[in-house]
Amino acid sequence: MSTTSPGEWVLLSYRLPREPSGPRTTLWRRLKRLGVVQLADGLVALPADARTREQLEWLAGEVTEAGGTAGLWTARPTSATQEKELATTMAAARAEEYRALTEQCRTATDSDPTDRARALRRLRSEWRAIDRRDFFPPPDRDVAAAALRELAAAERAGVPAR
Repeated sequence: MSTTSPGEWVLLSYRLPREPSGPRTTLWRRLKRLGVVQLADGLVALPADARTREQLEWLAGEVTEAGGTAGLWTARPTSATQEKELATTMAAARAEEYRALTEQCRTATDSDPTDRARALRRLRSEWRAIDRRDFFPPPDRDVAAAALRELAAAERAGVPAR
């Protein structure tokens, strides 16, 4: 992210009927999985690149298929400060997820070997999911990575539960 001029962002504006509620719930879950920043009701943003544009295009199509309206936009914040606020919001959300992952790794390290192996597989998968939506990595990312490595090392060493 440039500190002198803001970068481009892709925005999805959408509106879905209240009933049935299934499409609204599905959309909310998918937006959360992408790590969007909510700008207003029915308006979300991601840093623009080919992947984020494509993902939001797919969601816009699904909104339309569900009887709603959707529009995709590219925009630049009017200032670097405004963009920094968006990035800070996104980084804070990822930091919370990394802290939860770190705690789960530490708990799993102290579990029995069977549970530890299962937890390691699950937490590696969770790490990849968080990493895909981490556009502005917070320091908590490194702490979570270290905790995941410690869990993997305990699993390889066959450390008994404490």
